[in-house]
Amino acid sequence: MAFPREFLDELVARSDIYDVVSSYVQLTRKGGNYFGLCPFHNEKTPSFSVSREKQIYHCFGCKKGGGVINFIMEAENLSYPDAVRFLARRANLEVPEDDGDREAGRRRQRLLQLNRDAARFYYQNLQKPEGAAVAAYLKKRQIARKTAMDFGLGASLDQWDSLLTAMLAAGYTKAELLDAGLVIQNSRGRLYDKFRNRLMFPIIDARGDVVAFGGRVLDGGEPKYVNTQETLVYSKRRVLYGLNRAKKTRRPNIILCEGNIDVITLHQAGFDNAVASMGTALTTEQTRLLSRYTKELVLCYDNDKAGRAATEKAIDLLNNSEFTVKVLNIPNRMVDGQPVKQDVDDFIKSRGPAAFERLLTGSENHVEYQLEALAAQYDLGDDEQRVAFAQAVSDLIAGLDSAVEQEVYTGRAAEKAGFSKEALQLEVQRAARRRRGKERREQRRRDLNPAAAVQPRDRSSRYSDIHSAMAEEGVIRLLTRDDSLFPLCAQLKAEEFSSPLLGKIYQILLQDHAAGLSASVNTLAGSLTGEEMSHLTGLLQKPESLQNSHQALSDYIAAIHGSWQKRGGTETGDPLLAAQEKSKIKKGYGGKQQ
Repeated sequence: MAFPREFLDELVARSDIYDVVSSYVQLTRKGGNYFGLCPFHNEKTPSFSVSREKQIYHCFGCKKGGGVINFIMEAENLSYPDAVRFLARRANLEVPEDDGDREAGRRRQRLLQLNRDAARFYYQNLQKPEGAAVAAYLKKRQIARKTAMDFGLGASLDQWDSLLTAMLAAGYTKAELLDAGLVIQNSRGRLYDKFRNRLMFPIIDARGDVVAFGGRVLDGGEPKYVNTQETLVYSKRRVLYGLNRAKKTRRPNIILCEGNIDVITLHQAGFDNAVASMGTALTTEQTRLLSRYTKELVLCYDNDKAGRAATEKAIDLLNNSEFTVKVLNIPNRMVDGQPVKQDVDDFIKSRGPAAFERLLTGSENHVEYQLEALAAQYDLGDDEQRVAFAQAVSDLIAGLDSAVEQEVYTGRAAEKAGFSKEALQLEVQRAARRRRGKERREQRRRDLNPAAAVQPRDRSSRYSDIHSAMAEEGVIRLLTRDDSLFPLCAQLKAEEFSSPLLGKIYQILLQDHAAGLSASVNTLAGSLTGEEMSHLTGLLQKPESLQNSHQALSDYIAAIHGSWQKRGGTETGDPLLAAQEKSKIKKGYGGKQQ
């Protein structure tokens, strides 16, 4: 929406980016900026920069950037209007809203209220005779009444329209029920309940809102689980089941499980730090969420092929992150002398909480897990297989950052395969050389193609004319730092920019200046996408001297005019000057940033 500029200026003035970001990220001052671990991707070395002077953030790793409004949009998974409202509540400011935006906010609140009332309806069903089948199932699974109450478990009835009828009677519309994913419309236009004859799990986000539902079948029918699809208030990539409760734990870590029942069983057994992803592999968005509450994760997936694959994917995602990662393997149980796989729920019920606590305490770090998993793929009694294992495990060990870790795991792998430690160390050194060689070749390719380094990551915003685009970036850098330069741009039009993105930013800056408003990156958040804002903050990080800024701006404009003419535009400016400045722009303007 278009909030009044005066309101946005006051909101940004009251929402210092350092104060806001530091409530999410631990920041340390280095030079003129503050640095910390990026909340938007996994890293061990801080590359996330906050500039209090420019009131922007920029990550040199994942390239995300923007102002304080963009940060809240990313960190809290909010739309632009909702991020503004979030900051306004924080700053005790009243938000001026037009009728359209009030309606959008009202629609979101109505869906959250509908989900809450639906959760209450399902819970009440559990207490009725019609919910006896679900109550019996909970008793069979040894889920106590208090636990069911804590998690808001409920029952969807074995009827086509019980929820539909109840929610319509409560004042909700058919359109709202469809938008919330609670009902389905068939080809004849008839509506019916999506969830029927199932154990119901309300999915509650970290803020405490019911955003979706999961429903488990009671018998052996398929599908075993049915979940709410993506809606206005629910994105499965950004929610973890049980986090609303696990975030309050006093334990030093969070256990990541596969299913809702596993989470409930663990909480009931005293492990109130368990969560589960929503029918997906662990996502980057979920790791950002987890990083607010812990720096240690314990992966506790099922001990089957799918569970092992999920574990490997999670380890890959968390590799080189700030998390300490451990893996808890649920051992098989023996039945008639044969090993039978069991999940967390089975183990807790057969062995008890104390046995699980011992497993948790002795859980392996992720390198030990990967080493064991790798060894299981080879017959270490066969010489050819041992050699293949040595090569594979050497690649794994060569990728470890710590020399101490490399020393420890080289010894363990050598012992496991029956090699001397010295022999395997040589293999690790060869693997490390191959890795460094590959990195050098990739760097050489990047060095030989410098144009690629300045291109926006978003392919739809790629530069078609690098020479002109570098000058266009320079114009934007100067204008955002010195309002007195705008009169020099009288002869430069946005359509002369080779980059539609940079032309769009330039046009917004001109319009703001014409309206008597100062150039502000933060107020562009409502006009640019996240990718566009990230590119803007990236180009603003580049050095730009304010010494001789009038001459630098004139040179940039001349270069743009020269490129515009070559592309078939109307001749403007001095072509000779443009030609003279071409070599300067290739070398880069500026010097030290002032």
